[in-house]
Amino acid sequence: MSEGYPTAAQREALRLICAHEPLEVGQLGEHLVAARRSSTNPGFAPAIARMAGTLTWRLRAQGFIAETQAADGWTTTADGRELIACAGMRG
Repeated sequence: MSEGYPTAAQREALRLICAHEPLEVGQLGEHLVAARRSSTNPGFAPAIARMAGTLTWRLRAQGFIAETQAADGWTTTADGRELIACAGMRG
């Protein structure tokens, strides 16, 4: 991860959060797994799902997402929506 510049995986997570917000980390993991081709490696899906926690932590640190008031999900911030041109969401 470059300081302030999200990776492709972070942008993908941000797009998923924007499209489905509020989105819990477990739900983000499910969406990330579903977006990929299946693998014969039994550890593939669990590894992708675990990545969701790291992605949300980094996106939060960069100011692109924020916890919901109930702290059980994530929403995009104005900066996050602008970064990925996510229209139609909260202003």
